[in-house]
Amino acid sequence: MNLNILGWNEAYENAFQEYKAQGYVAGRVFAEYKSFYKVIYEGGELLAEISGKLLYGAELQQDFPAVGDWVVITPRQNENRGTIHHVLPRKSKFSRKVAGTNTREQIIASNIDTVFIVNSMNNDFNPRRIERYLLLAWESGANPVIVLSKSDLCENLEEMIAETESVALGVPVHAVSTFEEAGILELKQYFKEGHTVALLGSSGVGKSSIINYFLGEKIQKVQELRNDGQKGKHTSTHREIFVLPDGGLIIDTPGMREIQLWDAGEGLQEAFEDIESVAANCFFKDCKHEKEPGCAIREAIESGIIEEERLESYKKLEKELYYLEKKQNNAVKLAQRKTKLQSKKTKERSFSYDAY
Repeated sequence: MNLNILGWNEAYENAFQEYKAQGYVAGRVFAEYKSFYKVIYEGGELLAEISGKLLYGAELQQDFPAVGDWVVITPRQNENRGTIHHVLPRKSKFSRKVAGTNTREQIIASNIDTVFIVNSMNNDFNPRRIERYLLLAWESGANPVIVLSKSDLCENLEEMIAETESVALGVPVHAVSTFEEAGILELKQYFKEGHTVALLGSSGVGKSSIINYFLGEKIQKVQELRNDGQKGKHTSTHREIFVLPDGGLIIDTPGMREIQLWDAGEGLQEAFEDIESVAANCFFKDCKHEKEPGCAIREAIESGIIEEERLESYKKLEKELYYLEKKQNNAVKLAQRKTKLQSKKTKERSFSYDAY
């Protein structure tokens, strides 16, 4: 397997040099299972586990391999097994906060070039959800693209496209139908050798159908998804990379019922560039955009330039990020206290032994 087909480039090669000199091999994580990772390298495919050293040294979830990562391995070719020793620096990563109350990062996929944010054009259409995905996509370092799927089920196509474009400023928007093969070929421009595209979206929006189309397989599940005319079935159970016959790589991800934000301050500015730029003209720097005099945002809303719903979405996401940052800082302080306490106990034990 030629690593360039899998996205290998000069930056990864440079980062790998110190490990190459030690006899290690580079590979890319194509899938993640319970205890193993499917890794593709020049010698083929193998199942790899994390080395004890990497497991012991990992302090955060982001220290572990994720789908899309380039990793340093030692293959055991006779067994089709291997060991992962290091994760090479990522050029991009799409992350969210894990579901629930824990303040931990979950990396959905890494080293992505383009993110397809897939939203179906039926009753599941949700501009506010698109805004959340866009925020994280901008923060990831990859280029977002909006894919409006199941266009054959939409009765007001142009209206939905216009509504999407109003919240996805400057982001390409494509309406597609794998069932009727409408607009789907426009997506081919994002696939080229070594280029990785990740599909993100809720369950049943048609991500698997899009992947099957570009893999050249029969799209049998489209019929199943259309039985009730609206809701789709969740078909993907784990994240996985596929190499397309005509070049490029595509990452399928399970549908996410909950898309919680993670460290997306800059992403907020990108996703809501219209509000950020208008807010710069407010009379007060700390304007809350409510009843303050000289509020440029209120004027823009009254003029129809900005929708009230979009401002409320902006405020909600801004507040969510504020509380997330606060929780992250508290978690760091707690971890530091535990480290100091452990260090103090170690010194006390050492002092006791010395006195004895």
